[in-house]
Amino acid sequence: MNDRDSVLSAIRGALSGVPGSESPDASPLSHGRRVDHAGPDVVGLFARRAAEYRATVVRVPSAGAAAAVARALARTGTRSLVVPPGFPEDLVPAGPWSLLADVPPLTVGQLDAADAVVTTVATAVAVTGTVALDHGPGQGRRVLTLLPDQHICVVRADQITPDVPEALCLLDPNRPLTLVSGPSATSDIELDRVEGVHGPRTLDIVVVEDA
Repeated sequence: MNDRDSVLSAIRGALSGVPGSESPDASPLSHGRRVDHAGPDVVGLFARRAAEYRATVVRVPSAGAAAAVARALARTGTRSLVVPPGFPEDLVPAGPWSLLADVPPLTVGQLDAADAVVTTVATAVAVTGTVALDHGPGQGRRVLTLLPDQHICVVRADQITPDVPEALCLLDPNRPLTLVSGPSATSDIELDRVEGVHGPRTLDIVVVEDA
């Protein structure tokens, strides 16, 4: 018997007395841990945690969302902006930058030369400061969020979930998923932090809060 068979045999033995009609949800475990890690201010916690990951986070009313995107682009001196299919037109600000539509799909060279990309998100997680993309309408192909140097995410306040389990319930595991916590960063053996190696070095998050 190999290690795999030993493990499976132990599992079968542990489950031998469990009725076939019983499901895992029928007997929740009491682990004594706090279930709610977020507290009442989910949006505020998300903004703080995302900022701890060195993202630039602003909270604006819906009427100010496009202006917030424009300020983020102006801060980095953007000259070209990638806009994925399905991104809300009213959130695309006018400015000195050129707009690049990903229809037909832009080449790797065109994306690498682009300064920024703006997307929506599928959901976000307050306790981790993470945005999640499933690359549906408004979010674009995964490569769009990896090659331009700046990624601007527009997040509706009602898309922010308290914790990871709630976010996972909103995501389809059959879709491509990208989870982003701060700008792309890595460290060498000396622990020197380098940003922008594996993705955008600048992450801006615009949280849209309706009155």
